Amino acid sequence: MSEKDLNKAVDELEEAKEKYLSANTVISIGGYAFTPAKLMIAGGIISSVLGGLYGAFEVYKSYQDMKMKIEKYVAPDLSEFDKRLTVVEEATSKSNDYTRDIKNDIKNDVRRLEKVVEDVERTAKQSQRETEKDVRDLRKEMDRKIKEAIDNPLANK
Repeated sequence: MSEKDLNKAVDELEEAKEKYLSANTVISIGGYAFTPAKLMIAGGIISSVLGGLYGAFEVYKSYQDMKMKIEKYVAPDLSEFDKRLTVVEEATSKSNDYTRDIKNDIKNDVRRLEKVVEDVERTAKQSQRETEKDVRDLRKEMDRKIKEAIDNPLANK
């Protein structure tokens, strides 16, 4: 490249710089005049709107995917679980009945034992009373015979 071409290129760049970067620069697009600041604001607004549209699209897409999954959802078959639950409930009921029967049998056995113990106590008390009466009678008899022997020492020989 020659020096002339290089100078020409530098001049063109300086002119473009003056045209587009100066404070008084006005760019015309579609019959509308814009300053660089207005173009930057418009670019920000356009990028925000496009970002919002993209976000809305992603939300709508997620909604459609979720809707499809919900439509395809099939409830799991819980019949085996229900059968097992029924078996457990029956076993629990039988266990409760068996426990109740055992409790009633134990109550009856305790009542029977209480009656036997009361009868034994009653019999023991009666036997004790009779034995004490016999001992008292025997003592009286012995005291009487001792007194008689003391009063009549020769009568017993």
